[in-house]
Amino acid sequence: MVIIKTEKEIEFMAEAGKILTACHRELRSLIRPGITSLEIDKFAEDFIRSHGATPEQKGYKGYRFATCASVNDEICHGFPTKDPLKDGDIVGIDMVVNLKGWLADSAWTYPVGQISKQAETLLKVTKECLYLGIEKSVVGNRIGDISHAIQSHAEAHGFSVVRDFMGHGIGQMMHEDLQVPHFGKPHRGERLREGMVFTIEPMINIGTYHLKIDSNQWTARTTDGSLSAQYEHTIAITKNSPLVLTEQD
Repeated sequence: MVIIKTEKEIEFMAEAGKILTACHRELRSLIRPGITSLEIDKFAEDFIRSHGATPEQKGYKGYRFATCASVNDEICHGFPTKDPLKDGDIVGIDMVVNLKGWLADSAWTYPVGQISKQAETLLKVTKECLYLGIEKSVVGNRIGDISHAIQSHAEAHGFSVVRDFMGHGIGQMMHEDLQVPHFGKPHRGERLREGMVFTIEPMINIGTYHLKIDSNQWTARTTDGSLSAQYEHTIAITKNSPLVLTEQD
């Protein structure tokens, strides 16, 4: 059952979102060649805790880190490691902040140093896919309208959309009822109602959308080794327009 949030509950989630986005803003200057994703993870956890919140991912189903750090062909759920990031890499940092029992979730893909033109295009198009999905997140539309907008834009640029992972409802639990695929047909699926809160988080690949799971049973990566990017926001459906709870300045 989809849990409808009150205005006050959405405000609580927005407060968690402020901490999360402040952390992402700090990462913009922190991520550079030579830093490790484990160092990024420590910074994020320290930042979140110093603001009176907790990293919701840490301990979730045994997950050991505060963030997911997905490098290059890793689609999502990458483990932070001691391997230094290299010039030309891309790294997606995904985190969930818990502030007084209310959650916000956002992922962002960062360039490491100077990246290729193809990687630049991938990041640009993936971010555009996210915001095109948000534009469709209005009362009366259906989930399929979000899905179709994302798929159409990605495929128009020759990229593919990951099928196996999708956006989800969120509130006091990381994954609530309501699934938001990033591919599909318009005018299908759940109708959007005021008070719904969910994530939109397209994962877009340069090559095939097929994936494989690493032996750690968490990390998903492209089967052809091609680059993958992800951008994610937590949004609330309001009477007049979608409200992005994790918007970065």
